[in-house]
This record gives sequence, C-alpha cells and structure tokens, in this order.
Amino acid sequence: MSKIIKSLAELDLSATYSYADYLLWYFEERVELIKGHIFQMSPAPSRRHQNISGSLHIKMGIYLLEKKCKLYSAPFDVRLLDKSKSSKANEEIYTVVQPDLCIICDPSKLDDRGCIGAPDLIVEILSPGNSKKEMKIKYQLYEEAGVKEYWIVFPSEYVLQQFVLNENGKYELKNSYSEDEIFSAHIFPDLTVNLEEIFQD
Repeated sequence: MSKIIKSLAELDLSATYSYADYLLWYFEERVELIKGHIFQMSPAPSRRHQNISGSLHIKMGIYLLEKKCKLYSAPFDVRLLDKSKSSKANEEIYTVVQPDLCIICDPSKLDDRGCIGAPDLIVEILSPGNSKKEMKIKYQLYEEAGVKEYWIVFPSEYVLQQFVLNENGKYELKNSYSEDEIFSAHIFPDLTVNLEEIFQD
C-alpha cells in the first residue's frame, strides 16, 4: 500500500510522479503535476488577480446558464491525458493542473475529482511568480492536450491574449486585447467580454 504524504518535504522534487501518487498528498502547499514533475504554485493570489478572476467568472457563468457547458475555477483538478496512451488509469496520468478558469462542454469528462481530458476553454491569469510557467510550459501543454481556446491575462499590462487551436493542432494568436476593448470568445461567438469591466479595481 502506498504511503500518505503529509509534507512536501517528504517528496523528491526531481522524481516523476503519477496522479495515483498525487491522490496521496495531504499537505498545505498547492502543487500541479506537469508530465510527472511537481510544480509549486504561487502563494495566495493577489486581490487584483482575484478581482479579474471573479469578474470573468460572473460574466462567463451568466452566459453559460441553461447551457450544457460547465464553468469551474481554481482550485479544480484537470487531468490531462497522454495522447500516446489515452488511458484514464490513475497510474497512467502524469499531468494535473489547476487553471484559474476552465469551461468543459463534454459531461463525460467530469467526475467527482474534477475533469479528465482537455477542457474546451482555459483562462490563466498571470502572477509575477508564474509568468514563465503559464507562457511556456502551460502553453505547450494545453496545445498538446487539444484545449480549443486559451486566454492569458496580464493584469499589470491590462492585456488579454486569445489563442485558438488551428486545424493542425497548433495555437494561433487570434488577437491581443487592451483594457478598453470588447472581444468575443472564438468557440462561443455570442460570449462577449468588455475588458474595461474586467480590469476595473
């Protein structure tokens, strides 16, 4: 029987872990598992980060009322599958992330522990300590997993970048929007977002 881990210090940060291991971790620190490697998440998000997240959540949540798609905010585990294996066994899953916001339209991807498989849309709101991770590692991760649309929010620059998966399975930058612009989600064309409302303090 595998051992329950109660302290992050008990883990070897250079080792490779699976979702089965992740389920045995009972410590305070929030971590993500990316291709088997542990990534420590930043401390509690700033007030500005939470304002942006909350405003987007309200806007997207109202739009999704009476639709089959579901909206979730962090902490919410999203298990991304290795396409070469496509197994749903806990021992075969090596990536568990907690996007700031995500929309899932396929109910078969949802279970009591979160989402298994790629969400349709993911939003990440950058913090000073996680910009490199979101911009590089997660960009590639979400592209590989087949997340159809990915928004990256830059709170200090008042900018939102919208990436859309093309027919070749690669992200294309649809546009960069500034704080005074209104844009539409690509996969939900009638979902419009006024960034002036989102970025206001």
